[in-house]
Amino acid sequence: MNRTEALNILGLDEDATTKDIKVAYKECVQILHPDRFANNKKLADRATEQFKRLQDAYEFLTSGKGGKGDSAGSRSHARSNGATWTSKEAKLAGLTAARTQLVAQRDYLIDERRKAMAMAVFGLFLAILLRRVVWMAGISGALLIFGIVKMISAIQSLSTIKDHIKEIDVQRRALESDDEEDEDEGEE
Repeated sequence: MNRTEALNILGLDEDATTKDIKVAYKECVQILHPDRFANNKKLADRATEQFKRLQDAYEFLTSGKGGKGDSAGSRSHARSNGATWTSKEAKLAGLTAARTQLVAQRDYLIDERRKAMAMAVFGLFLAILLRRVVWMAGISGALLIFGIVKMISAIQSLSTIKDHIKEIDVQRRALESDDEEDEDEGEE
């Protein structure tokens, strides 16, 4: 892993400081912690996988291997292009990274739901076609039931993921509206 990969995992730019990294890491951890998906083993496993990636990236960046330090925890930091990197921007970057990972999980679950639906339809087709051969109809029926169970599980998981994505969007809008209020106060 290099600095760029680690920063991409956290949703940060190349010139992020240690403080920015910590803020983005905390945001991502709160959203993607495996305990939030405890009711679904598949989602918990994927969240654990992504959580480990977050931890590895954070450890790499804070261990000194990732280069660049920060300037004693100031509230805004200079970027190489002259702009500043605020803690709100770091939080937004963390939310963006978490949302990206949740969207990837959602896409995976949509594929799983599609496969389960195909399995159920195929099982139903075979059960009807082979109804006179009892043992084949039994296997086909089991395939149908397994497909239905997997489809229901995928739908429930999708619902959970969509709720988390909505929560991230609400947090993002709140941060962005705070920025707009700060800008309005600054103009007055």
